[in-house]
Amino acid sequence: MKMTQIRLIEILWLMLIVLTLFSAYMAEQAKPGLDSVAIMAIVLAIKGRIIVDYFMELKHSHYILRTLMQVYFYVIPALIILVYLFPEQIAEWTVL
Repeated sequence: MKMTQIRLIEILWLMLIVLTLFSAYMAEQAKPGLDSVAIMAIVLAIKGRIIVDYFMELKHSHYILRTLMQVYFYVIPALIILVYLFPEQIAEWTVL
């Protein structure tokens, strides 16, 4: 591994730490609104892409595998926002 690659991984790791701390701060707000939920969902998507591309080393893997992993990190944030926007409807859908 080249020194520049190691440096990139260190910077990305620090970025993940900062984004995680930022998300924790946002989550501790008294009453989170749609804006803070959307920001946390975007942060989740960014963190997911970084992890998939660099730490799981899927950046240069087969496009189907990489795409499936990336879709996961777009679907989950979208579901988080939908649950925030429509909690009663989703609760009704998930009752056994």
